[in-house]
Amino acid sequence: MDLKGLYREIVNEHNLRPSHKGQMENPDLVLRGVNPSCGDDITLQLKIENGVIEDALFNGSGCAISQASVDMMADQVIGRSKEDAIKLAGTFMGMIKGDIKDEAQIEELDEAASLQDIAHMPARVKCAVLGWKTMQEMLEHPEKAENISTENA
Repeated sequence: MDLKGLYREIVNEHNLRPSHKGQMENPDLVLRGVNPSCGDDITLQLKIENGVIEDALFNGSGCAISQASVDMMADQVIGRSKEDAIKLAGTFMGMIKGDIKDEAQIEELDEAASLQDIAHMPARVKCAVLGWKTMQEMLEHPEKAENISTENA
């Protein structure tokens, strides 16, 4: 199988069988992300303890790229500090926009690096970054997120 075929398989797997799609009980932060240009609509939920993302789940619908990307993002940020997750989001968005080409940096994204070719499809960039931008926004500006945990209220 060629590399592009492997990448398509990774995206399909995350889209058809997402590991992190569902409803979280008592999330600390919840934020909705919408891409009006193609109808992607997700709600990201994070559980954070001592500055570390303990769990991440999402709900919603959208194209295969948006759904796969947010699932891959959840894989990558669970167990990381908020700061590391924000940095990783910057790397992902830089890769998607074609600004980051350094292979060592891109390798940090693990399976999410399979979306690198989206940089050549401008109409799909917003789809790919939706989950990452939503996560970055909620971590950098938690006051914008619904804080629905009574523990942190």
